[in-house]
Amino acid sequence: MPKFYCDYCDTYLTHDSPSVRKTHCSGRKHKENVKDYYQKWMEEQAQSLIDKTTAAFQQGKIPATPFSGAPPPGGAMLPLQTSVAHHVLECCQRPLWAVLQ
Repeated sequence: MPKFYCDYCDTYLTHDSPSVRKTHCSGRKHKENVKDYYQKWMEEQAQSLIDKTTAAFQQGKIPATPFSGAPPPGGAMLPLQTSVAHHVLECCQRPLWAVLQ
């Protein structure tokens, strides 16, 4: 029977049975290793995004301020809906039980 290799812990389990795997995967050290793995992965993804954004900005593909240019073609900017804002204000001034009725 082949041994089970845990990528997160970089170790082989001595016996490959469901109970041994379950015990290993519920262990404190394994959970820490999984958390560390994904934390490192998220940091790498964030850094990659930062690097790509910085490179695009330096090449002039991104304006200095996001609203410095003209509006998008076709007038795609959405106006503030006054009826929605009025409804939110109206709901905030009433008791919760009256809003839910």
